[in-house]
Amino acid sequence: MSKGNIYVISGPSGVGKGTVVREVVDSSDTIALSVSATTRKPREGEIDKVHYFFLSEEEFEKIADEDGFLEHAVYCGNHYGTPKQAVLDKVAEGYDVILEIEVQGGVQIMEKLPEAKGIFILPPSYKVLEKRLRGRKSEPDDVVKKRLETAREEIKQSYLYDYFVVNAELELAVEKVLEIIRNNRED
Repeated sequence: MSKGNIYVISGPSGVGKGTVVREVVDSSDTIALSVSATTRKPREGEIDKVHYFFLSEEEFEKIADEDGFLEHAVYCGNHYGTPKQAVLDKVAEGYDVILEIEVQGGVQIMEKLPEAKGIFILPPSYKVLEKRLRGRKSEPDDVVKKRLETAREEIKQSYLYDYFVVNAELELAVEKVLEIIRNNRED
């Protein structure tokens, strides 16, 4: 089996990237989803090294100090990061590894690993994105407005990515991502 590739998949909140990624990973035995590290406590049902690498703050900081993360950040008081060695090991084993990550982290990774390929998931229109976000009915209006403002800024950075996939219809978006991955395989 030849070496795999790293794919950074980003897109604005509400675009459906999580659903696209889940479908892509579930459709192939040679595609893996990167497992992030965090200092937050496991939630019920979460398994160490499956859902996250659950680390103490000291362990996390030691790895960060040794440049062991492709990217890392603090969110809501907890540290989150993408462990470099775990990703590189999977790639060496022949897996194509997907990192579903926000734009800032995605750009960091693509700067550190120029061989990584960026796939930006776009909504069919801004109006559709707004409808999807409001349709969740999980956040107050001011949060939805903030997410829409953030989406505009993230979309402006999409030119930093190698590929663009419009998620107008889930099955077509999944097939397009799979096509990108197949076309980049060396075997």
